[in-house]
Amino acid sequence: MQKIFDDMLHKNVECYVDDLVVKSKKRENHFHDLRKVFERLRRYQLKMNPSKCAFGVTSGKFLGFIIRQWRIEIEQAKIDVILRMPEPRNIHELKSLQGKLIYLWRFISNLASRCQPFSRLMMKDVPFQWDEACDKAFKSIKSYLMKPPVLVTPVPGRPLILYVAAQERSVGILLAQKNDEGKRMLCTT
Repeated sequence: MQKIFDDMLHKNVECYVDDLVVKSKKRENHFHDLRKVFERLRRYQLKMNPSKCAFGVTSGKFLGFIIRQWRIEIEQAKIDVILRMPEPRNIHELKSLQGKLIYLWRFISNLASRCQPFSRLMMKDVPFQWDEACDKAFKSIKSYLMKPPVLVTPVPGRPLILYVAAQERSVGILLAQKNDEGKRMLCTT
């Protein structure tokens, strides 16, 4: 799918393995964008399952996220899984936690820094010992996910704000824009 839709990815098409979303910035362009995707599918002799298709929707679930016209949110079920998790008792459970967090990376500010206390536990030949720093980091992440941010599409012509956080072992950036009420909104690219 990546090769087939390479020139359309992150513009008109989002895909993951065999799931596709065709998106259009303007409603009047949507049929044109769909036609291009259908032509590409036909060229590579790919077929769609009609029972799994939905057309003309302005919002829906895609890969654990809620996609709305101008914003993206985390599906609450994905957050609840992390919130219900007990502290990891071994390396396997820590890797499971980190996998779930990486899936949500763009919604958790400064994730690398927040997870820093876990990194020593991932080293070879280091005994797994969950300490106070790990506990504090884990609780901080859970607390953060109680009110996860919503990502919005930047408004063309409106100034963008770039935040940079540099620490000893991590660097994070955040792109934001003020909305009509002057509230900062996190932007997706």
